[in-house]
Amino acid sequence: MFIRTAFPMGKVGLTLKDGAISPTGQDLQRLIALWGPALKPGDEARITGVGIKSDRIHFEINGGPIKKQKWYQHIQVGGGGGTAPIAPSDQNANPRGTYVDLVFDHYVPDLTPEKFKELLRPVLDFDAKSAVEAYLDTVPPKVKEAIQNHRVLVGMNREMLIYAKGRPPKKIREKDGETEYEEWIYGEPPQDVEFVRMVGDEVVRVETMKVDGSKTLRTAKEVNIEQPTVAKASDQPRSVDAPSLRRPGEPAADPPMPGGSRPPPVLQAPPASDPTPTGGPNYSLSARNLPMQ
Repeated sequence: MFIRTAFPMGKVGLTLKDGAISPTGQDLQRLIALWGPALKPGDEARITGVGIKSDRIHFEINGGPIKKQKWYQHIQVGGGGGTAPIAPSDQNANPRGTYVDLVFDHYVPDLTPEKFKELLRPVLDFDAKSAVEAYLDTVPPKVKEAIQNHRVLVGMNREMLIYAKGRPPKKIREKDGETEYEEWIYGEPPQDVEFVRMVGDEVVRVETMKVDGSKTLRTAKEVNIEQPTVAKASDQPRSVDAPSLRRPGEPAADPPMPGGSRPPPVLQAPPASDPTPTGGPNYSLSARNLPMQ
C-alpha cells in the first residue's frame, strides 16, 4: 500500500472519522516540523498491527511509534547471584513507525475488506500500482498536470520538484544577501538548461537557457502550497522579569516620593551580546555563469 497524507513522527498519529483526518492543517505541520515526518505522500508502507477497541480500530504502520522488544529479549539467565538477558535490548533504537485510528460512533460495525479500504482511502491507498500514482492523487490538479509533463512551477515544494524533474545532476549553494538558497541545475549544453532556485522548501525562481541563446525567467508564484511552520519559543507566552541591581530582600516596588514625583529609574544590566557569528560561507560560484558550450 502507499501513503496518501503526511504522518508525523512521535507518539501522535492520525485519527480518521467520517472521512475527516485529524490533526490537519497547521496543527499537523507543526507536529511534522517539531518531530519530523514518519511518512510522506507516495511512500510505500505496511500495516504491522491491528487492534480493535470499543469505538475504533487501531492500525500500526511500519511497526508503530513505540519500539517493541523481541520475545528473546525478555529472557534472562541467572548465575553467580545475578541475572542477565540473553540478548541486550536496543535502548538507542529510534522507532520511525506511526499509526492511524479509524473511529466510529459508539461501536465498531461489521466491515468487508472492500469497505475497510474505502474508509482508509483518505490516508492509505491500496489500489495504486506505483508511488508516483499514489502521490499524484494527493496534489492539486495544476501540480499533477505539471508533474506528468515534467514541468516546474514556482511555488512547488522540494518533493514535487523531485517527482517532476528527478534529482538534479548538479546543485549549487549560494547566498543572496542574508538569504541562502540552492540552485538545482537540469540539462547540459547543447540542450536547454534549467536553473531552479530553492529557498527552504519552496521553488522561488525558474530560469531556462534555450539552445538558441534566449532566456525565460519566472519568479511569480504559480501554485500555493502550505509550507511547514516551526514553532518558536517566542510563540509561547512567558513572563520574564528584567534584570535589576536590587539587593536580595529589597522590596520589589519603589516607595512613593514626596510631592508625587517619580523615583529614579532602576539600573538594568545590558543584554548579553550574541556570540554567534552572523553570515556564513559566501559561495562565489554562480549557476548562471556556467559556461554554455
